[in-house]
Amino acid sequence: MRILGRDAGAGSISIMLEADEDIWHLFNVLEGGDLVTASTTRREEKAADKLRAERAEKKRMTLGVRAEKIEFSEEDVRLRVLGTIEEGPQDIGQHHTLVFEAGEGLAITKDRWRASQVDRLERAVRESRRPRILFVSLDQDDAVIAVLRQFGLKEVASVRSMRPGKQYEERHREDSYHREIIEKVAPLAAEGMPIVLLGPGFEKESLAESLRKEGYKGVHLHHTGQSGMAGVNELMKTGMGAAVLRESSVGAEMEAVERLMSEIGRDGLAAYGPKEIASAAEDGAVETLLILDSLLRAQDMDDVIREVESRQGGVMVVSGQHDSGKALAALGGMGALLRYKRE
Repeated sequence: MRILGRDAGAGSISIMLEADEDIWHLFNVLEGGDLVTASTTRREEKAADKLRAERAEKKRMTLGVRAEKIEFSEEDVRLRVLGTIEEGPQDIGQHHTLVFEAGEGLAITKDRWRASQVDRLERAVRESRRPRILFVSLDQDDAVIAVLRQFGLKEVASVRSMRPGKQYEERHREDSYHREIIEKVAPLAAEGMPIVLLGPGFEKESLAESLRKEGYKGVHLHHTGQSGMAGVNELMKTGMGAAVLRESSVGAEMEAVERLMSEIGRDGLAAYGPKEIASAAEDGAVETLLILDSLLRAQDMDDVIREVESRQGGVMVVSGQHDSGKALAALGGMGALLRYKRE
């Protein structure tokens, strides 16, 4: 994401969406009542009274739409903003839908920007500089390929080894299995993207050799007790090993929630529930405040955020799209890691 400009007087921020992850950040910033201005297509006003067979083609124009409904589609990673037209060359007061994908720009105007919303945009700019991570979780029989995005993990492909009978050489089976995995990895692996191979046994070491022969760099190996998506989640939850995983936003979120759950389980340095967290924040006991993104969208949490930050505590927004986000949701969407045990 790029921030193209800010107009503090008008309460407007212009941004450019550069990657799929930016769509998710936009979803978490927009709310009903915002004025969203962007280039879009709509039929000319003069065609409205003509017969359907004579309807004019859609033309590109810039419209300002007052948001009434905001929808995020994880499947095709796009955002729809439905509302009424307030600014533009035509159809003022009529309904229109703006659709946003990576590569498009827009301006957002709010009556009041929450500090957490501005921080979300600035964090999106920072995160855009970090590569996504590609996982291949495999054993001798099956492989799952998944992508770590800023808003969660997504399985994108799977491969069966189709182990042949004894009349075929083992090497032929391995080459065929690895070749199919590499063919599915190729369109996903952007330059500089870390590739993490994981699973039980030694199949991952053999695949790593095949990838390196193909010229792939940044290949990381990690042992897990399971393969498939269960293995990826296992790796993310148990220390994650490589620094490259800790540097990803989702990796850090999962590690923090895992630590929170561990502290709660042993009645340790953790708090949850609005009253307990607010009290801990006032005492300066909060080391890190964890807030679910959906809770931040639904409620103004700026007061507790400011309280935590004013006492040198950290704030982490956790995506609800991965397993740890769902665990945090079960706690009410908010938890705190503490500096010291409170009475």
